[in-house]
Amino acid sequence: MGIAYLASRNPDHAKAAAAFIGEGVRAVDYGDIPLYASHALVAVSDRAIAPVAEELARANGTLRVALHTCGSYGPEALAPLNAAGVSCGSIHPLQTLRDASQGAAALRGAAFAVSGDSAALSWAEELARALGGRILRIRPDGRHLYHAAAVMASNYIVALLDCAGQLMALAGVPQEDALRALAPLAQASVANAVRHGAVEALTGPIARGDAATVAEHARALEGAEPSIVELYKAAGLHTLRMARKRGLGDEDAERVRRALLGRQ
Repeated sequence: MGIAYLASRNPDHAKAAAAFIGEGVRAVDYGDIPLYASHALVAVSDRAIAPVAEELARANGTLRVALHTCGSYGPEALAPLNAAGVSCGSIHPLQTLRDASQGAAALRGAAFAVSGDSAALSWAEELARALGGRILRIRPDGRHLYHAAAVMASNYIVALLDCAGQLMALAGVPQEDALRALAPLAQASVANAVRHGAVEALTGPIARGDAATVAEHARALEGAEPSIVELYKAAGLHTLRMARKRGLGDEDAERVRRALLGRQ
């Protein structure tokens, strides 16, 4: 199983991608794909899926199965192809893909959310297994929740690290040094959450019920950007709920809550 043909709205992009993938991959026009291929993977931006599906559907050819790689939508995003008799589905890699080289390596062993009718689902699972991936079946009405979870586990972690780096800078640590210093802490926290579960992996002042330290944080944050202050509070309140599950008592929990909200 391999890639034989590749298309892009920008012919130069198609040629560059074909060259990156390797010898034997041809760069063609979208309208040519159904003439050459029985299976197509539509890996474009969310807003481009429907126009590409319409262009593929207009061409008479041998296309039988099509998948897209969007996380927020299921097979319905390929409706023009479905109307043309093509088996449609989706396969979304639960991974962050910054560039071609990093992305190609990161896909191996990743989880893949799959959906679609029988033939499309079968191909999606075949692709996931070929990459040594974990297969996730998402309910049709759960796609947006699934994608929101992916955003929180990826984009929001980057945003949290940016906030932490800015606070380090306010404390006198250059931001580039701060991110290098914070990275092992973040990586160990994620590893512990995966190994032991998020609640059991929780450490820090909120988990200990240390309201005095939280109150000092709140006072120190007065000089930070408002978005960082609000994020600290929101994340702290959720952390407090986790701490309650760990057994933090009512009185300690209330003191921490008041400290987070600046009400001590």
